[in-house]
Amino acid sequence: MSETNVEQIPEENAPSELSDDTPVDLDTVFRDSQIQEILDKLDRELVGLKPIKTRIREIAALLLVDRVRKGLGLMSGPPSLHMCFTGNPGTGKTTVAMRMAEILHRLGYIRKCTLAAVTRDDLVGQYIGHTAPKTKEVLKRAMGGVLFIDEAYYLYRSENERDYGQESIEILLQVMENQREDLVVILAGYRDRMETFFQGNPGMSSRVAHHLDFPNYSAEELIAIAKLMLEKQQYRFSPDAEKVFYEYLLKRMKLPNFANARSVRNALDRARLRQANRLFAQHRDTLTKKDLVTIEAEDILASRVFMEGQPESDQ
Repeated sequence: MSETNVEQIPEENAPSELSDDTPVDLDTVFRDSQIQEILDKLDRELVGLKPIKTRIREIAALLLVDRVRKGLGLMSGPPSLHMCFTGNPGTGKTTVAMRMAEILHRLGYIRKCTLAAVTRDDLVGQYIGHTAPKTKEVLKRAMGGVLFIDEAYYLYRSENERDYGQESIEILLQVMENQREDLVVILAGYRDRMETFFQGNPGMSSRVAHHLDFPNYSAEELIAIAKLMLEKQQYRFSPDAEKVFYEYLLKRMKLPNFANARSVRNALDRARLRQANRLFAQHRDTLTKKDLVTIEAEDILASRVFMEGQPESDQ
């Protein structure tokens, strides 16, 4: 009779000998991790996005509990942390990625508190033999932290048989699987295009555990964002200017290439230009500090959105 082979459980994965009544102080672990500081920062930086913030808190809680479980000797496979952020431009994807990197670092899931933001041009070469070195160089630089690939769907161009993006994807897949404990990859882009990307690359889809969809902002949320942006630069709206900017947003949101907070920032930059030009045209010896910090309605009404019904460039 042949001897039965019994697989030995490594000591580090052995079942805990502690009783089920062993106390666990999650509050202390949470405070020591200083994660709340990052979550508060996220709340200050980004208006709205309640579903996204809730999901980030859930992920942080999962990782915190996983850390405590390991401390008690409980078996726990390494969590898959690769993510996909979908949504239109200007919805806060990059900001959330940066805060996610901070959370992962403070919990010890990545060695470096770094975010390497790249696009297809950083990863894919233009001729044979060029793509692999480019991709590997980016991965080497990002290792130990978070790699954020914006507009990731451009890596895959099925219509071009001679495209080298597939080579970059294959290298990424290997690293995402074999070195997932030393690199977190976040893919970002429009929702519909990312769905098509995953359909053409099922191996990539299977490695991404967390899918976060960033909604567009409402006009009310965009007003709040605009006021935060102005406050950081020590500007403010006059009461009439705030009303006019709200009307501007309602019109601009219906026009092509609207990019949420990005469009708001660019509109405010142009309003500041018009304000400066208006102040120079006035009698400059009668100006006050209030004049310098206040955006007036006329600074917004001069926009092409009001004058021609056309969007101004958001580039």
